[in-house]
Amino acid sequence: MDLLNALVALSNFVLIPAIAYGSQLALGALGVTLIYGILRFSNFAHGDTMAFGAMIAVLVTWWMQSVGIGLGPLPTALLALPFAILGCMAFLLLTDRMVYRFYREQKAKPVILVIVSMGVMFITNGLVRFIIGPGDQRFSDGERFIISARDFKAMTGLKEGLAIKTTQGITVVVAVICVALLFWFLNRTRTGKSMRAYSDNEDLALLSGINPERVVMYTWLIVAALATTAGVLYGLDKSYRPFVYFQLLLPIFASAIVGGLGSPLGAIAGGFLIAFSEVLITYAWKKVLVYALPEGIEPTGLAQLLSTDYKFAVSFVILLIVLLFRPTGLFKGQTI
Repeated sequence: MDLLNALVALSNFVLIPAIAYGSQLALGALGVTLIYGILRFSNFAHGDTMAFGAMIAVLVTWWMQSVGIGLGPLPTALLALPFAILGCMAFLLLTDRMVYRFYREQKAKPVILVIVSMGVMFITNGLVRFIIGPGDQRFSDGERFIISARDFKAMTGLKEGLAIKTTQGITVVVAVICVALLFWFLNRTRTGKSMRAYSDNEDLALLSGINPERVVMYTWLIVAALATTAGVLYGLDKSYRPFVYFQLLLPIFASAIVGGLGSPLGAIAGGFLIAFSEVLITYAWKKVLVYALPEGIEPTGLAQLLSTDYKFAVSFVILLIVLLFRPTGLFKGQTI
């Protein structure tokens, strides 16, 4: 019975939160890896693109809530998501037209585009803070739990309760749908195949009659959809604060690089690896060990390797280790 309680505690505080967080990082890392694979630069504005898309979702959600539009037990933000994606698409296409296209036409080196993306990052960050403010913004509604700890205890008779938040379930389901649609698009559609061809060999793709500007446009549209979805899911699961998305840039880039920049499959694997590493290392294991270990040798302290304040340091260390020993990432040689 104690082992069952230990397993429930592990699932409640480690496995389920890590799976939800990993899904959010994977969607964010997919956007980074698409831009790197097709447009050939590291987009440091990606975190703030997530913040911008999520901001539109928050504003539309507030409006829908004010006029009584809702989804019952599900968050109203799911209804606002398509509008947020369209708004983010327009913003990224405008940014590309006003900023990135000039440097693309000049055949600027990737490092120049990286520096330009940093400028876009600061401008986007300032714009989001100006519109919605720098503080926490709550926009979740509907049922809070799929199953609550109290109901789980009543059903099973265990001491430890399992709680699965509605937002965690939605995150996993939406992430699976997004990944399935992305892989179908890249592998089955003509546009997706042209994007992969452009990624593999730009000169050969141009000789084949592929329109580079069309490829660039579709890349930004897909990135906008992925970034907005990731931003909204993260905001629903935790809370929405613009600066948090700037901080998320490190684990997102770590996920993309650990998996192998340019590899969508690697981005997904990297997202879950980073998420599980962060949660496992910063979790206080006392509760699980009290159930799992024989009486008398259970820990008296928290049994925590690192404070949650150092959560982002974990992804930084993993990133350093991968860059030192396997710079190409887990999925070496994979391309879009």
